[in-house]
Amino acid sequence: MTGNGDSTTPRARGPVTRRTLLKAAGATALTAGAATATAPTAAAADGKPYDAIVVGAGYAGGTVARELGARGMNVLVLEARGRIGGRIEPGTLAGQHIELGGGWFGPGQDLVARELKRYGLTTTEDVHATRMVMPGPDGYASHSPQEAGARLNSLFADFYAGSEQYFERPYEPLYRKDLLASVDRLSLADRIAQLQLTGVDHDWVSGATSVFAGGNRTGSLTGLAQWYQLAGGTYDRFLSVMSELPEGGMIAILERMLRESGATVRLDSPVTAIRERGGLTHVEVRGGRTYQAPVVVLATPVNMWSTLTFEPGLPPVYADAAREGLGVPHATKLWLRVRGTSEAVSAQAPEGAPILLLIPQKQLSDGRIFVAFTGPALDVSDPQAVRDAVRTLLPEARVVEYRAKEWHKDPYARGGWGLRRPGQLLRQLPDIQQPFGRIVFAGGDIASGWNGAFVEGALESGFRAAEQAAALAG
Repeated sequence: MTGNGDSTTPRARGPVTRRTLLKAAGATALTAGAATATAPTAAAADGKPYDAIVVGAGYAGGTVARELGARGMNVLVLEARGRIGGRIEPGTLAGQHIELGGGWFGPGQDLVARELKRYGLTTTEDVHATRMVMPGPDGYASHSPQEAGARLNSLFADFYAGSEQYFERPYEPLYRKDLLASVDRLSLADRIAQLQLTGVDHDWVSGATSVFAGGNRTGSLTGLAQWYQLAGGTYDRFLSVMSELPEGGMIAILERMLRESGATVRLDSPVTAIRERGGLTHVEVRGGRTYQAPVVVLATPVNMWSTLTFEPGLPPVYADAAREGLGVPHATKLWLRVRGTSEAVSAQAPEGAPILLLIPQKQLSDGRIFVAFTGPALDVSDPQAVRDAVRTLLPEARVVEYRAKEWHKDPYARGGWGLRRPGQLLRQLPDIQQPFGRIVFAGGDIASGWNGAFVEGALESGFRAAEQAAALAG
C-alpha cells in the first residue's frame, strides 16, 4: 500500500442493474491553453498580478477558472496533487482504463449534458447485469434484474415515503423547511429502525444505503432522499443517473475547461494557509511560498478545510463543517480482474460485509473486469482476503489481479464523496455557500442540488462561486 491508499497486487495466486457511485487522465501538466508552472512566482506569466486564486483543480475549481477567465481575469489554480481531477482519478487494470474516483454521469443532470455538448463529447451506456446476486434467507440467492429491481423499487418507495413532500423542489432543498425538522435529524440507520425491517428486506435496504453512506449511522436520511427525488422519485431512476460513461473518461470535460480558461495551473502545490490582509488574500503553499490576489476560491473537499490555517478564523458554520466532515468516512473502490466467469453478474451484500456492491464492467477474452465498493471489514492490502470476499458473492470467480483506492486514506481527500450527516442540511445551508470576507467556497460537497457524489453538483457550485468571486474581485 502506498501513502495515498492506492494499492495494486500483481497476480493473485492461489436493476436495477447496480452500477453506482462513484477517468481521469490526471497528467502532471495540461495541454496548450492552460499555462502550467513549476517555479512559483507572485504574478501571472504576462507579468500582471493575479485577479483570483483557485485552490483545487477538480470540477468545481475548473468551472471557476474557466468562468473567471471568460471575464478576462488572470487566474492562478493551485493543486496539491501532481495531477488535475481531485476525487476523479484514472488508472489501468489488465490494459483497460478504469476510474479510481468518480465514474458515471446520467440522464437528468443538465449541467453535465450542457458541458458535454459544449465540447462535443458523447457518452456510452454502462454494462447491464444479466443476473443479480442478493442476500437471501440462507446466504445469497440469484434473481433476474427485473425481479430484483421490482423488489428494490417497492422497498425504497416505503423507505423514502414522504420525501416527495419535504423535497417538493429538490433543487431548492429548503423550500419546505417547515417539513424538514422532523427528518433531517435522522440517520439512515434511524430510518431503517423506524420501518422495523427484518430478514432479507433489512439486508437489501441496509446494504444498498450503506454503499452510498459509508455507514448507515453516519449518512443522513435527507442526504439520500434528496438524491432520490432529484432522480425522479423511484429507485431505478436513481440508479440510472449513474449509468453513462463519458467519452475520454471522467476527466474529459475538466481537461477542456482548464484549457479554455487560460489559467496558470500549478501542480504539487498543497495550500497550508489562507490569510486576509490589507484587502488581499495571501495563500501560502507548503514550503512557505505565498501568492496574493483580491479573492481566493477554496474548491477542495470540505474534509480538507480542517488542514488549513485561516486568518481570521472561520465563522461557526464553516468551522463546524470542517470539524464534523462531509465526506463518507470509509470509501474504497476496488477494481478486479476475474477469471472463471464472464457473466455480467451484479451482487449486493448486507451492511458490514467485506464487499458491499459488485458491478460488472468490461468483458475480457478470459473473464471480466468488475468494480466493487468495500466496507471497513475488508483489508484490501491482503490478496487472500480480497479473493475470499469475491468468492463469497461469486463462488465461481477467481481474482487474477486487482487495484484498490482507499479515499479515506488519500491525504488530499480525507474521505470519499460528500454526503450530509444528520442535521447538517438545516444547520449549514445556505450559509455555507456564502463568501467569508474575500474567501469564496466551492465544491460538490456544498451544492444545493446534486451535492456530494456528483460532477453535476461540482458544476453548480463552481458557477455560483465564479459569480461571487467576480463580484469580490471588483
